[in-house]
Amino acid sequence: MDALAGLLDGPRARNAFLLRSVLVPPWSMRILDEAPLTLVAVVGGSAWIELDGGGSTRIGRGEVAIVCGPGHYTVADDPGTAPQIAIHPGQRCTTMDGAEVYQEMDLGVRTWGNSPDGGTVLLTGTYNFEGEVSRRLLRALPALITMTGDGPLIALLTAEIGKDDPGQELVLDRMLDLLLVHTLRAWLASPGSGAPAWYQADADPVVGRALKMIHHSPAHPWTVASLADRSGASRAVFARRFHELVGEPPMAFLTGWRLALAADLLRESDATIGSVAQQVGYGSAFALSAAFKRVRGVSPQQYRLAG
Repeated sequence: MDALAGLLDGPRARNAFLLRSVLVPPWSMRILDEAPLTLVAVVGGSAWIELDGGGSTRIGRGEVAIVCGPGHYTVADDPGTAPQIAIHPGQRCTTMDGAEVYQEMDLGVRTWGNSPDGGTVLLTGTYNFEGEVSRRLLRALPALITMTGDGPLIALLTAEIGKDDPGQELVLDRMLDLLLVHTLRAWLASPGSGAPAWYQADADPVVGRALKMIHHSPAHPWTVASLADRSGASRAVFARRFHELVGEPPMAFLTGWRLALAADLLRESDATIGSVAQQVGYGSAFALSAAFKRVRGVSPQQYRLAG
């Protein structure tokens, strides 16, 4: 599992909130939910997204915006339209003075808006990631990303969102995940995106191979020498190249990845600390505890209890 897969893998990344909004101008919504990540796909019309403290960005039909929280922002038909609706944590919907309005704007299964015939149609998916693996990627993303979306996938998601068939939530979750991954991949691969060094290094024939081995087999007893040998380079060349491309030595990156995985396992499962240690490459609970406390300042048990 790499960091992009890890963004969607844990239990806390599932059951994302997904809604279709059908709107007629003038409309404007203040988003105050502080969600770590929200995806907005424009199916019809257009929308402006204005981050608090930032500029305005227009997205049109077929485009996708990814907003990284927890900052507040406004989504509107025009930057000059005053907000009429506020979206709070838990997706509670009110007027700007606090009156509940969700029921009166309910237009059917997973559909909401001010008119069933509105020309602006948005698909919004809100994720509530809390895992350490997720944060490794989220910390590297800007507050707002806009890209052209996958047209067929958006069309399929649009067709499915109004259905209420058995297993529909799972179908929609996976389709939303696909759209998110497609958009993030396109942004990460675009020139000047500012993608994290470890993501860019994945394309390197030597360092990329080592990163894949670390990501997919964290419990293996890796050393610089074994990673270099499996990557087809001398130890010295490999260590220098890894540091140059990733920004830190191989063993430091490995430790960070193992401890991120351990942190998620501690919060998301009932596994013993010893079991977690074995899953992420530490020989004993004591070894994991020593590394965890050295890097994170608390013991695994304290970290688990704090969650």
